[in-house]
Formats: sequence, structure tokens, C-alpha cells
Amino acid sequence: MAQGANSFATFLILCPTSFFLGVLFSFFPYDFPVLWTSSPATAEFYTQLETHLQFIHSAPPIVPRILHIVIAVGLLGFFIKLYKPSEANALFDGASLVLYMVGITVYVANIVKGLRVVSAGEYGQYELVEGETTVGTKEEGAVIGREDSLRVLAASNTILALVLVGVLVLQAGQWYAERKEKEELEKMNREREEKGRGNGRHTSPAGGGKKKQ
Repeated sequence: MAQGANSFATFLILCPTSFFLGVLFSFFPYDFPVLWTSSPATAEFYTQLETHLQFIHSAPPIVPRILHIVIAVGLLGFFIKLYKPSEANALFDGASLVLYMVGITVYVANIVKGLRVVSAGEYGQYELVEGETTVGTKEEGAVIGREDSLRVLAASNTILALVLVGVLVLQAGQWYAERKEKEELEKMNREREEKGRGNGRHTSPAGGGKKKQ
């Protein structure tokens, strides 16, 4: 693949990935007290978090459409890079695509469904679509309540963030590997040229004339 097309495809991957990391960072002030503090969060905090998530889920339809367009842009970048891939593309971009699809799965299976549960406020029994229930199903008398459902959402945000960081790390690794390969090729070419010039200087011209007395 041409270098220009490869760089543009990398741009299409890095921009959506960085965009979603920024979105997830905006949730961090809410997720941190739920997952990463020793003292338990108060009931008032869970109410505030629930209100925030309900506000996010009730956003105008243009908001999720933009999110889905950005997801599609990232997939387009992967498809461009993996069209007639080189060995480096197959390794780094293939692994990046796997992580990207894992992130989409977490988004659809946990985050979107969790937001629907929070918006409905019917933890443990709310049906998302016909014949499909959420994580709060009853099993042996146990029901996942409001606080546990909010923790699941916070954990899903963390998992998604780690997956997206993995995509960035793999893309950075590919850039570094290609850079080192280019430097090695340039070094080999310079050594070959210097060796060729050295052989030319030590070769005597054929048919030289006699020196005059």
C-alpha cells in the first residue's frame, strides 16, 4: 500500500479512538468513586450518577448518530489498511481491529443496554427488547440492584478505555517498527553505495599510456 494512503488510514483510526477516549474521560469523575475508592459511595452520589446517565441517554438522536458515524470511520480506516496488507499491517492492524471490535461489543452489550436500564429505573426486571432482558435477571433469588448495575456500567467504561488504549499502543508499535525498518534499509543502501564507490577508486584504468621521459 502507498505510504500516503497508509498514513491517511492511520489517521482515520487514531482520530475515532482518541475521540472515544475523551468521551470516556468525561465519565471518569463519576466512575472513580464507584470503582477506585476504599470508602463506599453515598446514596446521594448514586442518585447524581443515575441522573447524569439518564441525561446522557435522553440526548437528541443526532448524538448517538454522530457516535456511530465515528465508529464507522474507524472501521473504514482498518479496512483501508488491511486491503492487500503487508506483514506489518496484518500483525499490528489485525490485532488492533480485534481490539476495536471488542470495544464495539462492550459498547453495545454493556453500555447501551445499561443506559437503557438506568433510564427506565427498573433494575433487575427491565426488558430491553421483546424477549431480551438486561443483566438484572433473577437467579436463585438474587437480583442485581441499582448500585451494582451502576458499578457494571463504570467497569464497562474502564474496560473500553483499556481496549482503546491497546489500539493506540499497537498503532504506535507499528509506526516504530516501520520507522526502524526504514532506517535499516537506508543504512544498508548507504553502505552499499559507499562500498561501490570504494571499489571504483581502487580499480586501475585499462590501457594506460607510457610516461614520457
